[in-house]
Amino acid sequence: MCTGSCAKCLGTTLIPLAVLCTVANILLFFPGGKVAENNDHITDEVWYFGGILGSGALMIFPALVFLGLKNNDCCGCCGNESCGKRFAMFSSIIFAAVGVVGAGYCFVVSAVAINKGPICNNGTQWLYPFKDGDYLGDRTLWDTCLSPANIVPWHLTLFALLLVMSGIQAVLCGIQVVNGLFGTICGDCRCCGCCGGDGPV
Repeated sequence: MCTGSCAKCLGTTLIPLAVLCTVANILLFFPGGKVAENNDHITDEVWYFGGILGSGALMIFPALVFLGLKNNDCCGCCGNESCGKRFAMFSSIIFAAVGVVGAGYCFVVSAVAINKGPICNNGTQWLYPFKDGDYLGDRTLWDTCLSPANIVPWHLTLFALLLVMSGIQAVLCGIQVVNGLFGTICGDCRCCGCCGGDGPV
């Protein structure tokens, strides 16, 4: 099996997801699409940087490692043409685990934020008016938030996107864990042609 090609495909998919998660998290710093007058008017979970750190920065490292696997030197040690490639695939498992942790962090933060709902002004004070996700099944409760305008759909949409995208990232990194195990045990589908070998490992 071409484990290097599979890893490259996963890495190519992870990078745009990481960028989108970062952008979504940044947009959450602008409740309802407007600049917040006070940092206390930004939902607490936004400050946990789930999209920026978990599904953003932490995801870039495994993505870059996955992208480089296909071109990694497969003849890296002791004259064994598959040794370097196998070690690289093994190291990718570690980076994939880092990716799972980052995506999992973003997933949990997003789920908590969706269940908790946004902070908003009900006309008299700033507070979290919703409990245990009750607003998810009753849109009439959204009217409780008078400002910022459209804060509930803004909050729900962006955190839902983070939830979905981080879930996809976790699955892709999980696939690379399995792919890396196959690559470590069996080697890649071909060698790079050095050390006098260009056939299957």
